Amino acid sequence: MAVRRRSAADQRRRTHGQNFLVDSGVVARAVERLALDPDDLVVEIGAGRGALTDPLAETGVRVVAVERDRQLAERLRSRYADVDRVRVITCDIRRFRWPREPYRVVGNVPFGVTSDILDALLDDPDKGPTRADLLVQAEVAHKRAAAPPTTLRSAAWAPWWTFTVGGHVPRQAFRPVPAVDAAWLTIRQRTPAVLPTTLAPSFRDHLRPLWSGAHGG
Repeated sequence: MAVRRRSAADQRRRTHGQNFLVDSGVVARAVERLALDPDDLVVEIGAGRGALTDPLAETGVRVVAVERDRQLAERLRSRYADVDRVRVITCDIRRFRWPREPYRVVGNVPFGVTSDILDALLDDPDKGPTRADLLVQAEVAHKRAAAPPTTLRSAAWAPWWTFTVGGHVPRQAFRPVPAVDAAWLTIRQRTPAVLPTTLAPSFRDHLRPLWSGAHGG
């Protein structure tokens, strides 16, 4: 029996957990509900093939497109070489240095590292975005948006952030098709915050050791 070899692209997809958003209708509705202002700075997580990058750029905002797959990042860099308001960075978003000026975040998040990405975004409210719109597993979106929080991880973020579920996205909107549906999770800074932001590290560190329980995450 012949053994089918995986292509280099397929190997990269598996390594990076890539499920590309290919439904143009989903993209158009998502960008419309973002209500972006031309002065906004948007960090895009997992820019991939540019399904969201293109319509984001068309709104006139400044886009920092972050993609850890070097080949995909190079393609995007070439595509936007003459577009001043789009900058492409090859980087794992978990090690990305967030902008010092106010910024928003948009992205189709690799499902396998969603919690890590949320940690990077939300653990330090003083460095976090004013708003984040993330395409995540539907179950994760509903878990994070539960009120009151049903997990310790969500409770650690609740004094500084609010979570709401946006539109549902069927799994058929992705290629390759994942095993589960997705949904938009919108995260906003609380104004005012329930607790001073200076308490966030100690509050998080107090709860983090307990996250290994069944309902910790």
